[in-house]
Amino acid sequence: MINQEALYKITYGLYVVCSGDKNKGNGFISNIFFQVTATPAQFATCCNKNNYTAELIEEYGCFSVSVLQQSTAAEVFTCFGYKSGRDMDKMEGMNIRYGLTGAPIILNDSLAYLDLKVVKKIDVGTHWMFIGELVDAQLINDENDPITYAYYREVRKGVSPKNAPTYRAPSEPETENSPEAFSRYECSDCGYIYDEKIDGVKFVDLPDDWVCPVCGAPKSDFIRC
Repeated sequence: MINQEALYKITYGLYVVCSGDKNKGNGFISNIFFQVTATPAQFATCCNKNNYTAELIEEYGCFSVSVLQQSTAAEVFTCFGYKSGRDMDKMEGMNIRYGLTGAPIILNDSLAYLDLKVVKKIDVGTHWMFIGELVDAQLINDENDPITYAYYREVRKGVSPKNAPTYRAPSEPETENSPEAFSRYECSDCGYIYDEKIDGVKFVDLPDDWVCPVCGAPKSDFIRC
């Protein structure tokens, strides 16, 4: 029997992975990015086959990776984690630099970035694994700490987007007959779960202007689960 909590002990960072060029670009939040060889320096990332960015990485043969800081704005996670580039231009309004490969690089709340050209694509089922050879890497901010997936989950109370390799569907709530039973509410925009038992305040008692701490959605967008 697999204990899902054991998997959460594996360490991950959080990054924005982008591809395209000045005319067409897109990106997504990824917690799968790691170095696979030193000489030459090669790195791997995974992208759901349904993601628009996966199409761009295949088309342009390159991708960039922005290393995010702990205090990354919720808007960055909302844009790149819970929205589709097929429905909106994710590059609009972002602070962008274009790498040596031509790929867009997100500078918003980034500590560093890497620019890579694709050297191999591996089919891993629901996702493509892209292996990229490092073309360029630059440090932007050496003072702040990078955000980890554990920090995002435990402190920021974020959840994985449904296309993420680490996505886990919310478990069924326990049935309680007592009127004092605690309830859970799910954000219909990003999937964040507000748990009355953990958060200590009944959802109905939250102020009307309360918003989702992950994506900024209003209280009215939450559904009891």
